[in-house]
Amino acid sequence: MVRHYVNHKHAGMRRNPYRRKVVGPAAGILACAAAGVVEWPVGAMVYIFRRMKGRRIMSHPVHVVYPSVSRAIPI
Repeated sequence: MVRHYVNHKHAGMRRNPYRRKVVGPAAGILACAAAGVVEWPVGAMVYIFRRMKGRRIMSHPVHVVYPSVSRAIPI
């Protein structure tokens, strides 16, 4: 016989009882990919002449776009 233990803190909640974000990170990944399609080739071209600037351009989707979109959507 399998017993299911109920966490009383979350008893009675039907929607997202553990407050896990799903929509925000998923939208963040999509926004990061969309920005990466544009910024990574541009960053690669800039990298040839100015390495640090090219690295900053290529890391922009991961370090700026994803966190800001992920935090903006609280679901």
